[in-house]
Amino acid sequence: MAHDDNTADAVTGPGGTPPGPSAVRPADSPRPTPSPGDASLPPELAPAALTLFGDRLDLAAAYAELLATDGVVRGLIGPREAPRIWDRHLLNCAAVAELIPAGATVLDVGSGAGLPGLVLAIARPDLTVTLIEPLARRTSFLIEVVERLGLARSVRVFRGRADEAASGSTGREPISGDVVTARAVAPLDRLAGWCLPLAVRGGRLLALKGSSAEAEIAEHADVVARLGGGQPAVRLCGVGVIDPPTTVVEIVRERMVGPARPAAKKRSRSGRSRRG
Repeated sequence: MAHDDNTADAVTGPGGTPPGPSAVRPADSPRPTPSPGDASLPPELAPAALTLFGDRLDLAAAYAELLATDGVVRGLIGPREAPRIWDRHLLNCAAVAELIPAGATVLDVGSGAGLPGLVLAIARPDLTVTLIEPLARRTSFLIEVVERLGLARSVRVFRGRADEAASGSTGREPISGDVVTARAVAPLDRLAGWCLPLAVRGGRLLALKGSSAEAEIAEHADVVARLGGGQPAVRLCGVGVIDPPTTVVEIVRERMVGPARPAAKKRSRSGRSRRG
């Protein structure tokens, strides 16, 4: 990614949620302790939740409780988001699973509080998911949640930026996946620059977007093409299950585009190099 950790923290918020309250609060204004009841599944959403999570619905409920309690206390989820965790976050993210093939490896860029990566790992136990997040306080939360939910066999946490994950910098092996996900992390041009290098050839970027999807495609399709991506397409996920359905921009990595290299110097007949 082309931004530093502090900028990412201030601007994007966790995994597409609005930035939470400041980590520093006046001594006379303590943060209220949230109630687990804030994350209870509304009865009207129960059919959709059962459709999307199946026999892992209890696991999704446990994650919702962690978001509404520890997630709020630690500033990863805004307090006003707690009552909306199911419709705005969990169901919205889980619907994307319909675009992911069986047994796929998924890399979730800018995972924040685990949206959508952890939700997909809960809904689809056949997936292998890597949560990519540069901020220490967020990766700490993610590691704790993975352990508490018993997901360590299928989920790992990578602390670092997307470009570090793709290049294998800081002494780590490069990683890549069949599917790269991101939720409200950045405009499509920057997002493609960060995410497409993580996808295998023929792999896909699934960017969860809102009403701006069509406009972003019109504005940034040329940049996406230069980065090796195919024509972006809008997909609606969860049609007939959730309302509104989740809007996803899908981009296939058609070409492996590497960094530009300087032109090679031509050699004269004498064997000396000269400028072309």
